[in-house]
Amino acid sequence: MKISNILLKIAFAIIFGAVYSCTDLSEEVIDEVIGGESSNPESAMAAAYGQLANGTFVDHGNVFGLQEYPTDECMLPTRGSDWGDGGKWRALTEFTWGTSNAAVSSTWNNLTSGITKTLTAIESLQENPDYENYDLFLAEAKGLLAFYVYNTLDLFNQAPYRDPFSNDDSLVILQAEDEIDHLISELESIIPNLANLGEQQTYNGRFTKQAAYALLADMYLNRAVFKDRYNTTSAFNFTETAVDNNGTDMDKVIYYTSLLINGSFSLESNYFDNFSINNTGGSEIIFAVAQENDNIRSSDNDFAYMSAERGQKQTADNRGTNASCVEPEFYHTWDGNHEDPRFHRYYQYADGTWFMNNGTTTSVPAEDIRPDTGKYWFHFNRGLQVGQQYGPTLDGKGGFNMTSDGRIAVSMLYMEKSTPTPMDFTPELNFDNPLQAVFSQDQINRGVRNFKWEFDPEYGNGTSAVDIPLYRLGGIYCMRAEAYYRSGEPGLALADMNMLRTSRTREALFGNASGVAIPSLSEEILYNEIGFEMYWEMYRRKQMIRFGTFDKAYTAKSVTEPYLRVYAIPQATIDVTDGITQNFGY
Repeated sequence: MKISNILLKIAFAIIFGAVYSCTDLSEEVIDEVIGGESSNPESAMAAAYGQLANGTFVDHGNVFGLQEYPTDECMLPTRGSDWGDGGKWRALTEFTWGTSNAAVSSTWNNLTSGITKTLTAIESLQENPDYENYDLFLAEAKGLLAFYVYNTLDLFNQAPYRDPFSNDDSLVILQAEDEIDHLISELESIIPNLANLGEQQTYNGRFTKQAAYALLADMYLNRAVFKDRYNTTSAFNFTETAVDNNGTDMDKVIYYTSLLINGSFSLESNYFDNFSINNTGGSEIIFAVAQENDNIRSSDNDFAYMSAERGQKQTADNRGTNASCVEPEFYHTWDGNHEDPRFHRYYQYADGTWFMNNGTTTSVPAEDIRPDTGKYWFHFNRGLQVGQQYGPTLDGKGGFNMTSDGRIAVSMLYMEKSTPTPMDFTPELNFDNPLQAVFSQDQINRGVRNFKWEFDPEYGNGTSAVDIPLYRLGGIYCMRAEAYYRSGEPGLALADMNMLRTSRTREALFGNASGVAIPSLSEEILYNEIGFEMYWEMYRRKQMIRFGTFDKAYTAKSVTEPYLRVYAIPQATIDVTDGITQNFGY
């Protein structure tokens, strides 16, 4: 994503290094960093937006890890000698994270850093009331602040805050139960001052009216959970009167999602285009983390890199890391639905060759080259990868093995760190200890892998030009369908779910066939359908809590208590911060 507007373009090169090096909340008292020194508005706003990409919403060990690894659709197990890391990853799956888990602490630090940087941007604007487009940028900053605060409250039930509009600049610790209504009211109040997407030099990496509609729908959908976080039966009151006393929470979800569905967005026929290298400006993307690869803005390839095996080489210089996988509970919800265009998609090369990944494709054309190295680029299929895997192998001279006629040779793959073990991705995990997500070295092939996110080999294993959708139209249909269902309108909910199903098409190998509609909708079917659309998009934990499945036993976890629906405040923060107390149960 190339930034064309002054708000984000001018300041990147000047200040990102300095801004990103500050506000380490594991070392500094929150009270000292919330509301730091103001800078010029361009720099301050650039830093506030930049924090989205500074690990927070693009690195697997931050918001993604906390929203996905504890769920029934995704995990990061210890695999032989890899991914032990003091147990911080498997603790997220086993629900044993406690008060000092490093991944939890990193996420808290990054989200609260986002709050800090956005408050600084607001203060900077206040000090420059004659600034061009003052009202727009102030509204934008307030919207981005609401986004950071909301996500912090969602994961941690608390968020640090300092009111930039008050003479009292003391630190306040916001509580989810009370703050959710204020966040909603504040966000609704700034909508008139926000730009429509595409107007006033905005794009989907900026906080626009449409981003506000999506965030409001999200907040209203989860408001009942925020109000009654520890409800032991998960009997949340989803039809409570809305904040403005006009309809119910679900009415508001329907209202805001309908504004987006009836607006200028459209569903991608190729579902995986939403997560591809060329997804910039995609027709579904409402609000996204715009990733850069010009040494100005941070970016990350984790969502693709983490699930690929080390022996799956996109180029001779790139590889996966053999880590995260799909859990069997989620995988088996697809039973009978493998023809769904969102499950898997074969790749076709320009000369017509399909990579079938079953041993029948013995070579592919060497038609794509990584620009920075000149190395050939191999395209793996997209979606869920199960069973024996095939692909290119290295020739020992820095390139791929090639056929005599100059094509990339394709052969059966083996696990790189357990070479006798075929790269056979199994749906069942079968841990030796059912409650510990640990594999021995000869078991590291286990687990279906997810290639939903395209691997960007041009920028290496660590960076990517794939923008990360935070809100997109497919998710908006899911929100509205759930709101209809909870409002006693299953027919309308079914129509929205079928719109998603039938708008997606399969590849030309299958005649570009549309997805097939379902005849009826139950709560279980709705739950599964939302999973088909939104898997591995930082959505599942909230969904499971709303549907009452998060506390249940599934792979590598036993039945858990409701207090684990939110994470512990890091003990390092508790130790140095006055006014903050630990969450219930920890």
